[in-house]
Amino acid sequence: MELKLTRPICFFDLETTGTNVAKDRIVEIAILKVFPNGNKESKTWLVNPEMTIPADVMAIHGITNEKVSNEPTFKQLSREIYTLIKDCDLGGFNSDRFDIPLLAEELLRADIDFDMKSTVSVDVQTIFHKMEKRTLAAAYRFYCDKDLTDAHSAEADTNATYEVLLSQLDRYPELENNIKKLAEFSSHRRTVDFAGFIVLDENDDETFGFGKHKGKKVLDVLDKEPGYFSWLLNADFPLYTKKVLTQIKLSKLNTKL
Repeated sequence: MELKLTRPICFFDLETTGTNVAKDRIVEIAILKVFPNGNKESKTWLVNPEMTIPADVMAIHGITNEKVSNEPTFKQLSREIYTLIKDCDLGGFNSDRFDIPLLAEELLRADIDFDMKSTVSVDVQTIFHKMEKRTLAAAYRFYCDKDLTDAHSAEADTNATYEVLLSQLDRYPELENNIKKLAEFSSHRRTVDFAGFIVLDENDDETFGFGKHKGKKVLDVLDKEPGYFSWLLNADFPLYTKKVLTQIKLSKLNTKL
């Protein structure tokens, strides 16, 4: 089985200092770029997170503070990473809810205007959970009949994720070998900001996905409660969520001109 691609797709995995998308940092990133002609390009970086890696997190992925102390920061690597993934679709394992939102934060923090408007993402974990419901190691064993011996190594997880997707396409004839269709199937809900704070309703209108305004249209809320926008921008929300909110607000202003 080979993926049917109209443009490259980058499978990637992050090892981080924790699970808080807005506050935690990347300590390792691996990217496997697959081209429409079947060629592949891979790259792995260790990253100095400029913060202490907690002991309980080090116990999971094995990356110590000493190991990354002399590595480049994400900001120093950001242009190279962005160049590799630019104009590509994205793939990962639990990527829609964690890896993509956290990568977006790091890129925006590095002053790179990362945007997902023209990009789709395939979350292999979601396909797995919809079909079988387990973990990456179990998925690798189930689909590929292999043991994931280096789990929580970003490079091993990235390659395993790619192999699992190919095996899923082999196993399930109802899955269409089309990146947009796989992206639709692997999405939990139609999020605008990936973190899930802004979602699309049945009419494709942006609505709030959390809090007191959950289910309400973003533009309606901002019209009736102008101060809410300022509160959101100053609160501890991901940078990409704030960027999306600003774009929505500006789109309304532009229609009035």
